Amino acid sequence: MPEAVPRILILGGTGEARALASTLSESGIAFISSLAGRVNDPRLPVGPVRIGGFGGSDGLRDWLQSNRIQAVVDATHPFAASITRNAACAAADAGLPLLRLRRDPWVPGDTDTWIRVPDLPSAAREVAARGGRVFLTTGRQDVGVFAGIESAWFLIRVVDAPTGPLPPHHRVVRSRGPYDHASESRLLRDNDIDLLVTKNSGGSLTSAKLVAAAERGIEVIMVDRPAEPDSPVVSEVGAARDWLQALLG
Repeated sequence: MPEAVPRILILGGTGEARALASTLSESGIAFISSLAGRVNDPRLPVGPVRIGGFGGSDGLRDWLQSNRIQAVVDATHPFAASITRNAACAAADAGLPLLRLRRDPWVPGDTDTWIRVPDLPSAAREVAARGGRVFLTTGRQDVGVFAGIESAWFLIRVVDAPTGPLPPHHRVVRSRGPYDHASESRLLRDNDIDLLVTKNSGGSLTSAKLVAAAERGIEVIMVDRPAEPDSPVVSEVGAARDWLQALLG
């Protein structure tokens, strides 16, 4: 990137991060996107991309300083709690402005039946108490939390295959969203699902399963988002672009 052009780090891996990269590219603002590298064959944003961890908040701080980054946009997943904490600490230590670009959470409608829980172990306890046929969509890294449950059968949907322990009764389906209402409704019906377990990720990419579950009267165990450090937050890509433009003049 040219020396005279401001440098922005986008911590990404989400649709919002890709959209922001595209917007900044069109606006002429120099940036680099960073992906954690936890997903095989990830969807890459436009522009330069860095893949891999930084080595904690200290490693990220050093990288920001050595690469003369001028601002950080944390557009990671709402449940990527570790990198969000590290970004807040690193930006503060480096004296850099930080913006959180985070999609709005889902909210239940009149026909939804949600059981809200604070974390995944709480979700596993709810599943163990209910049993039945469960559609598990919390991601491959969290499947092991449910591995000891023998009272339920799991339909486990993931992008990449789980590497940890699995529940004794299960079927793994590998696919990547977005998902439409018709296919989600058919999946629930064909597998006789009576309980859905998901994180409150928000956004439209995977929200069709909630609509389909509500129509079929299926309970949803909804895992609440983890707490985040205080920082400026926006939910729209355009607002993040405007923040950067105002910051950089």
